[in-house]
This record gives sequence, C-alpha cells and structure tokens, in this order.
Amino acid sequence: MNLLPQEKFETLNLTLPPAPMPLGIYKPFLIDGKYLYLSGHGPVRDDKSLIIGRIGDDMDIEKGKLAARQVGLTMLSTIVTNFDSLNAVKRVIKVLGMVNCSSDFLRHPYVINGCSELFAEIWGQENGIGVRSAVGMGSLPDNIPVEVEAIFELY
Repeated sequence: MNLLPQEKFETLNLTLPPAPMPLGIYKPFLIDGKYLYLSGHGPVRDDKSLIIGRIGDDMDIEKGKLAARQVGLTMLSTIVTNFDSLNAVKRVIKVLGMVNCSSDFLRHPYVINGCSELFAEIWGQENGIGVRSAVGMGSLPDNIPVEVEAIFELY
C-alpha cells in the first residue's frame, strides 16, 4: 500500500513546529514554474524556540543530527502552512545543509542525514532523496547548529 506523503507523515506520529516568519528581508519560499524553493530554515521547536549550539564544541554529533531532523520538520511546517498538505510536493530535488561546527569537525554529511532521512521517510527512497551538499560553517544565525535550504518539485 502506497501512502501519500501527508498520510505517511501522520503514521510517524511526529509534530510540526510553527512555520517560522522571516526575520530579515527575504521570502520563506518562492515558486518558479513547478519548483518550490525554500529559504534556509533553522531548528524550531514546538514552543517556537530554537535549538542552539555548535557541533564539536557544546553539542555532540547525535544531537546535531537530531537538530537537522528538526530543521526538516520546520521545513515541512512551511510547506503545510502554505500548501495545506505535503501532497503538493512530488519530490525533493536538492538539499543544502550547513553545519555550525568547530574547525576540526569533519562529519557534516552525517549531521545533515537527519534532515535527509526524514524526507526519505515522507516521500520514499525514489522521491525523497535528491542531490545534496553538506558543508561546515564558522557560525550560523543565533548560534543554531544547522541550517538547511531545499528545492522541491511540485505537482
């Protein structure tokens, strides 16, 4: 039985945090033809607070991976808030994951897997995994551990 993305999400018993509002001069998303571009998102908790910390300094790799999963949930919230359902998205095209980490940290892809694994759970192996980059940063806004931006194909 193939579940639609929204149905699949509901079977996972996860909750979506509130969709973040822009804190600068940018759009949280933009549609160009059949493509949905999501601006960089951070790890928003259900109470609207941010997960903060620098991986390799005050946060370990597993907490970093969980923060990346929370970023994925935040991105899903933006989609649901603006399109009423995850079913509007056909597939993941590209993910850019940025990791706030110490200069000797080398496992950026592992951290960003937290977000990528969530997308694969929702849209499946074929449509939930796109091309990806995972890079380390000297800092991220508000000292968040992870920021992710993505491109999706719409139906």
